[in-house]
Amino acid sequence: MPAVCHTSPVPPFQTVAAYVPPGVGMLAVGIVTEVFGPHGAAVPGFDLALCADRAGPVPTDCGVPVSIGHGLERLAGADLVIALPGAGFRTPPGPDVLDALRAAHGRGAVVAAHCVGAFALAAAGLLDGRRATTHWRFAELLADRHPEVSVEPDALYIDEGSIVTGAGAAAGFDVCLHLLRREHGAALANAVARDMVLPSHRDGGQAQYLAAPVPEDGEDERLAEVLAWARENLHEPLPVAELAGRALMSRRSFARRFTAATGTTPHAWLRSLRLSRAEELLETTNLPVEEIARQVGYGSAAVLREQFVRRRGVPPRSYRRAFAGTP
Repeated sequence: MPAVCHTSPVPPFQTVAAYVPPGVGMLAVGIVTEVFGPHGAAVPGFDLALCADRAGPVPTDCGVPVSIGHGLERLAGADLVIALPGAGFRTPPGPDVLDALRAAHGRGAVVAAHCVGAFALAAAGLLDGRRATTHWRFAELLADRHPEVSVEPDALYIDEGSIVTGAGAAAGFDVCLHLLRREHGAALANAVARDMVLPSHRDGGQAQYLAAPVPEDGEDERLAEVLAWARENLHEPLPVAELAGRALMSRRSFARRFTAATGTTPHAWLRSLRLSRAEELLETTNLPVEEIARQVGYGSAAVLREQFVRRRGVPPRSYRRAFAGTP
């Protein structure tokens, strides 16, 4: 899915408030605290607050309560507000929560949710007339309850500018890393992803995970070695036939095993990798666009520009003006 690059004068978010509903998913709490928590001196910290209807213990989906230090008042000043998923999502949040979400969006905060957290945004009317996604298992329910929302059940995340929604469970990482990339640039998002040992961007949608085959043998180890080699040799053309040969597989077997392991095709994976590396070089170096194109494996600056505009929404030079100097 193409990322959307915002180059407006609005400063990137620094304060993050996550609404923690009763029965909150512990994975969701872990995601926001991992992404927006401390990552060492190389990554600037965010002012992160976990908020509930009122400060105090909140039950979770695993039966262990989590202590929340803030009430809804912290939503009022946050640049980014995230509605976390909870077990009771079928019942809309109370009016105070809905009013707080509407107020945050009305004053210009970015409002996000993933998994069934999207039901809270829909109940607040923030998804009306917009595209949105949620966990594939509950997409039909969201669409039935809120016909004014255009639900896309296959998407990992959907960026509607001031509203961002994501798919279920671990797709919360995709949403948070996308927001980091969009607002703070690829270098910061990649640094945080590396710290968590995660890919900074995943291509494809939810459908690829519904019946993923289980790895069977040592071919997957060879595939991992080929992927690592490709990352170090992006300046090369890297045709699929060469990658398959290095993995000691036929092209058909390689393509099948590659898609099973990564959820995308070799071409799409390489394109995403090349563009991510180009973003980093645009942000952190003064290299000419022509040289960046060569280093990431594109034949010319024109080809890089065409791919960048199509996948990132802006030309490379505009992206550099927006994000040059990002830590």
